[in-house]
This record gives sequence, structure tokens and C-alpha cells, in this order.
Amino acid sequence: MTFLPIVSRELRLASRRRSTYWLRSGAALAVMVVGTFLFLIMQSAPPKQLATSLFCLLTGGSVLFALISGPRSTADCISEEKREGTLGLLFLTDLKGYDVVLGKLVAGSLNAFYSVASVLPMLAIPLLLGGGITLAEFARMALVTVVTLYFSLTLGICVSAASRSAHKAVAISSLLIFFFAAGLPACGQIVAIIRKSPSVDFLFLASSSGFSYYLAFDAAYKVFKPWFWGSLAVVNGASWICLILASLIAPRSWQDRPPSRGWSRWGDRWRAWSFGDQMERAAFRRRALATNPVYWLIGRLRSKPAMVWLALVLVAILWALGWWKFRRDWLNEGVYLTTAISVNLALRYWFAAEATRSLAENRKAGALELLLSTPLEIRDILRGHWLALRRQFLGPLMVVLLVEFLFMLATVREAVGDDDRLFWSALWLAGMLMLVADLIALLWLGMWQGLTAKNPIRAAGGSLARVLAVPWAAYGFILLIMVLRVFGQRSSQINPDWKFFLGLWFGIGIGVDIAFGGWARQKLLTGFRLVAQQQYESKTQSRKRWLRFGVPPLGGKPSGLARSPNSKSTAA
Repeated sequence: MTFLPIVSRELRLASRRRSTYWLRSGAALAVMVVGTFLFLIMQSAPPKQLATSLFCLLTGGSVLFALISGPRSTADCISEEKREGTLGLLFLTDLKGYDVVLGKLVAGSLNAFYSVASVLPMLAIPLLLGGGITLAEFARMALVTVVTLYFSLTLGICVSAASRSAHKAVAISSLLIFFFAAGLPACGQIVAIIRKSPSVDFLFLASSSGFSYYLAFDAAYKVFKPWFWGSLAVVNGASWICLILASLIAPRSWQDRPPSRGWSRWGDRWRAWSFGDQMERAAFRRRALATNPVYWLIGRLRSKPAMVWLALVLVAILWALGWWKFRRDWLNEGVYLTTAISVNLALRYWFAAEATRSLAENRKAGALELLLSTPLEIRDILRGHWLALRRQFLGPLMVVLLVEFLFMLATVREAVGDDDRLFWSALWLAGMLMLVADLIALLWLGMWQGLTAKNPIRAAGGSLARVLAVPWAAYGFILLIMVLRVFGQRSSQINPDWKFFLGLWFGIGIGVDIAFGGWARQKLLTGFRLVAQQQYESKTQSRKRWLRFGVPPLGGKPSGLARSPNSKSTAA
């Protein structure tokens, strides 16, 4: 038997996929564009400052990309096989657990690895600027990036081996990565405050990639050299533990075994708390069915709104601990903006995941065909999803907007001058309006992506990419054009003030939301029934659809149906 047969098979399949080549080229191109943009903006700065800023930006982005690669790439690779019932077929052969785990790890992580590998040479650009960045510093940063990527990918596949639901696997792996990267250091800070210790214990910091990233710089490395290598050893050891656990769990987790008596009792308690007791369920069923049957079907779980409220309570506790530690120094616009941006991004991600989940899972299971056989109209089905999302997120959203309004008042009160106060007021108001507009666009776009994407993870990722990444890409492209124009005119600064840039950012964001949200809404109203009844279109079906017009698909070759009558056929 071939050693690691699934790995060799996945590598051969990946070599035929276009995304394997396009992603690594796109990652390198993105780094080049960002570096060029920063270089043009800071062209008048000293070489040392330019090199340091460029190095910090590129390395920080690389480590952040490595952290999020696990939930994005490997958190659903084994759990998807469980849902489709194909994982057990693999273990009917002579394959071992490590064969399947390593094969799925290679299949899911190859694009992420190629992206990081293509970016790493770009990190050496600051070395050529002569700004004080050393070769050893570059090597340590590259090592931190690779170790972080390996940890994120193995943690994702370990969670995937123990999970069956795609959303739960991604959520748990994301929470675990956040816990190791930021949660444990925060707990160490709390312990240090309680003990009145001037520093945080190393055990709380060792698992954090941010800690390793900080120690990789020469200034910190010279003082804390053992801590740097100790932190890398802890993260690398945790990666191997996750890989071994995944290899042990995968062969034992694909069977449908009855739960033990203890787990069954806890499961009954969780279901009772999630749905409520019999009287609560009956009361909600009467109210929801009178409003919309789909609303009752999707919004029955009262644990979903409770989880959003719990997340906000945890953020409030952490914010209060920061205020208790730093007092007056904590109350500044930097903390306000960081808190608002973090909470808004988490709320958008959560909303997109919930907007895509129900339709994606029901279509995968074939339940949408049963729903479409009822007298319900398409608008009733969509309204039921909207009511369920409103029940889950409307209250937390109003609280978030209220807190951000208070942050705006506090920032404006501390501002100096009318222009400064106008800037902060406009910035906060634009951010709050953009949050609402993004959620509305994610509502329609998420439901459409849930119908058309192959799995819920791709559906949520596609929705977020369109609503969040497209506006920033357009905004950066326009700024790059402006910088190149100013650079060509040999001017020292860009003429427009903050009103132009804030207005441009807000206009692009609202325009993208209207465009994608309106497009997805129209698609849902006109093509919902047709798309819900279709299976996912294969490459053969796509080729036939193109050939109806006598045109071969992009990048493909004409088949026998599209050949010229004079061409020789190879058919028998």
C-alpha cells in the first residue's frame, strides 16, 4: 500500500486546480500593492521609519492571516465528510486515522500554505531599504508565521474531527484560537491585577502568537530570548497534540452511537433550556405560527439570542476590567474605536453565519423542496428568516449602537476645536450607519449565498467578502491612484481634507451594500424556487450550458459537440 495515499491524491488534485496557482499569485500581488501604497505615502519619511512601518505592517498581516486560516480552511474538512456519510467508507479500507487526517489537512491547507509561502519573500523588502531590519529579525518573523499557520490548521482539523456541524466547528475553532491568542493573556492580566504583580506570568502568554510576534523583534528578543523560543515550543507542541488527537478521534467519531446516560441527561437539560418548557414552547408556537410558520421553524431556539447577549456581557466585563486597571488612561478615543471596530466586525460575521445557515443546511438536506410544496409564498419564506434574525440580533444591535453613541459623545467632549469635533461626530455616525447598512445587505446576500454556495462556510465567507472586502479594495485602489498622481506631480501632500476621504469611504460602502443587497434580493424573489430545486451545478453541466451558445467555457477546450465538421473526431 502506498504511504499516505490520500496525501498524494490530494496533491495531484490540487496541482490541477486553478485556485492553487491564482491564490498564491494574488497573495503576493496584494502584499506588493499594500507595500507600494505605504511606500508612496511615506516617501518623505526617513528610511528607518519607512522600513520599520513596512515590516510591521507586512509581518502583522501575515501572522493574522495565519491565525484565521484554520477556521477558514480546515475546520469543516472532516465534519463535511461526516455529514455526507463518506467518512465511514474511508475507514472500511486499510486507511488509518493519520492517513485521513493528513490527507484532509493537506487538501484544506495547501492554498493557505502557498499564500504564506508566496508572501514570505516579500517580507524581506524592508531589508533592502537599509532601515535597521536585520536578517535574524526577518527569519524569526518567518518562523513565527509558519508556526502560527501550522497551529491554526491543526487546531481546525482537530475540532473538525470531533464535530459534525459546519458552523459549530468554525465557531469552536475560532473561539479556541481567540482564547489561546488573546483570552489566556487577558486572564493572566486579571490574575496579575488581583495579585498586584507588575508583570503577567509566562504560562499565560506562551500560547499567544501575538506574544511570539512581539518577541521576534530585535529589541524584545535581546531581553526575552528564552521566552521567545519557549513560546514557539509551546505553540508547536500544541500543534502536534492537535494533530495526534485528530488522528485518534477521526476513526471513532463517524459512527452514530447512542449517547451515554450522563450525556443524554445533559442533552435533555440543554434542549429544555434552549427551547423552554412545554408551556413556553406552546406560547411561542401560537404567536409565531400566527405571524409566520417559517419564523417559528427557525426562531424556536431561545439560546441563539441568549448567546449574542452573553457575548456582549463578556465584552462589557473585559472593558470594565480594563477601566479598573488603567482608570483615566483607558478612557480615550483609541480604546473607543478599537472596541467599536472589534464588536462591529464580530457582529457582522455572526449575522452572516446565521443568515446563510438555515437555507444552506435545508437545501443540503433536501428540506427546501418540502417547504416549497406548501402554500407558502417566497416572500413568506424570506420574511420568516428576517423575523428570526431580528429576534436574535435586534436587541444586541440597539445596545451596540447606543454604546457607540455614548462613545461618540465622550470623544466629541474631549475634542479640541470645532473641526475636530465635527470629524469625530461624522466618523462615529458614518460607522453606525455603515453597520446597519452592512447587516441589511448581509441579510439578502447571505440568504442568496446560502442557496447557491456548496456549504455554509463558503456561503458566509462569500457574503462577507462582498460586503467588507470589496469596499475596502475599491477604496484602496482609488487612494492608490490619487497617491500615484500626486507622486507624478512631485507634490508633498494630497490636497483633499478628511471630509473627502470619509465621504469616499462612506459612499463606496453604502453603494456596495445597495448594489449587492438589491441584486441578491431580486435574485431571491425571482429565482428562489428554481435554485432551491436544483442540485449544485457540475463542471459538465456548466460546459453544456456554454455549448448551447456555441462558446466553450472560459479556459476550457471545445468538446466534440462544438467542433468543426472538418475536424477529426476521436470518438469510436
